[in-house]
Amino acid sequence: MGVKRLVAVLMTALLAGCAPATAAPGSGAPPARPAPETTYAVGVRTFTVDPTSARPLPVTVWYPADGDAVAAGRFPVVVYSHGLHSLPELHAGLTTRWAAAGFVVAAPAYPHTRRGTPRFSRADVRHQPADGWRLVRHLVRLDARRGDPLAGHLDVTRFAAAGHSAGGFTTAGMFTSGRSGRLRAGIVIAGGGMAGSFAGPAAPLLFVHGTADPIVPASVGRAAYDRTTGPAAFLSLLGQGHGEYLTPGRHGFDQVLATTTDFLRWTLYGDPDAGRRLPGGARLPGVTAFETRSAR
Repeated sequence: MGVKRLVAVLMTALLAGCAPATAAPGSGAPPARPAPETTYAVGVRTFTVDPTSARPLPVTVWYPADGDAVAAGRFPVVVYSHGLHSLPELHAGLTTRWAAAGFVVAAPAYPHTRRGTPRFSRADVRHQPADGWRLVRHLVRLDARRGDPLAGHLDVTRFAAAGHSAGGFTTAGMFTSGRSGRLRAGIVIAGGGMAGSFAGPAAPLLFVHGTADPIVPASVGRAAYDRTTGPAAFLSLLGQGHGEYLTPGRHGFDQVLATTTDFLRWTLYGDPDAGRRLPGGARLPGVTAFETRSAR
């Protein structure tokens, strides 16, 4: 399948809004602003969603900054999910670079899978997609909250979900039947599908996986990739394990950063140049392999 064909399919989906009947209010999102042509400084803040509930959700947010303020304009939002025994700040090598490229990245620390939680439970991953959606709803409200520094700076019609390992499964679990049309795209890193994943309206998805992953075998990511119905791409890190390629300076990081950033620009900003760059930024002989598939 040619790259031009995939670009055409995806851009058609973007123009249609990638939205089901439960799309964001207002009967159609406004056009996306042009993709930024500059690199931003990055600001960071933290807050807790539902602090008095049974599942308080601490969140770290990285955002494009101008001095001490949020940069002018509205920016698409990426919800980033960590893996087991991890924390949002351990993924800052990637997430801060997405923020510098013009995205607000909101990363929750999940109640029972984060590092240091007193009640760790691997099984709690099944509840995390709902936590991700709680965060989406909170950000929509926050954007309208007078006086909040992020108010008026979030493009709440254009969200992506991304995550590593258990966070990749969490990301897949957000793409279920009846979901809000605000969620436009997903990036599953070293993860796979959950029950109910990839149902409902098709959405573009990018999978990133090490071919020698001993924790979540590449076959699990492949099986999820094969289940998707929308435009999809698979970036393989040849001979690599469970996520060393997410560390700046490590083998494959530059290709992962280029591919994920262009995928986000392509799907959330509607930037066709980023779509055309994807294969070139993803492929490095002996280090990576990249393939794409159109909607079906």
